Amino acid sequence: MTRKLTAPFFEIGPKAYLYGDDALMLAKAAEAASLEFGVSVIFTPQLTDIHLIAQNTKHLFVCAQHMDALRPGRGQGSILPEAVKAAGASCAMLNHVERQIPLAALKATILRAREVGLISIVCSDSIAEASACAQLGPDVVVAEPSELIGTGMTSDEEYVRLSTEAVKRVNFEIQVLQGAGISSADDVYRVIRAGADATGSSSAVCKAPDPEKMIREMLAAARQAYDERTK
Repeated sequence: MTRKLTAPFFEIGPKAYLYGDDALMLAKAAEAASLEFGVSVIFTPQLTDIHLIAQNTKHLFVCAQHMDALRPGRGQGSILPEAVKAAGASCAMLNHVERQIPLAALKATILRAREVGLISIVCSDSIAEASACAQLGPDVVVAEPSELIGTGMTSDEEYVRLSTEAVKRVNFEIQVLQGAGISSADDVYRVIRAGADATGSSSAVCKAPDPEKMIREMLAAARQAYDERTK
């Protein structure tokens, strides 16, 4: 059975900054903050750490950084959906700018995620691409201008509003995560207040002097902004 994400939620992407025990420590801090503030957390570790994280946490949505659409059999070096699920993941992130997928393969991979019970999270680079990705039927669309990733500069409120509306026009049930350049609690508050269901951060959390403190501040801001917006 596929777990359900409810807004507001937050994605923490260690990418290749952390792995092993360091990733697990961050995951446990994220889980504690998730429970404290009532904000679901997607945690996207190295593929080799999915099982470690899933076995040592209960409430995180552990997410694969990439997945392929193949079925059991031949496919050396590919990432099998069934194996991702069996390792303990709840979701798979697809089409990140650092690991893009051709459109036909993306559609097939979304379908495979649904088949094995994984939440599909699809990244997009522009408002037009966000709309196109929504038409493929994922669970979550990430609206993330690639030129802002890792810069500390975030999308303006017009982009947040227009990209969110573009996805919701296709299917109101698809949730929208606004990413790219989120580096502070103020950034989190602004994009959630502007209409996003979620946001997330990679380098700002992983490279922070006190990652646990940064996570708590960001999740608190997400909770506050969402509550203010929806009251």
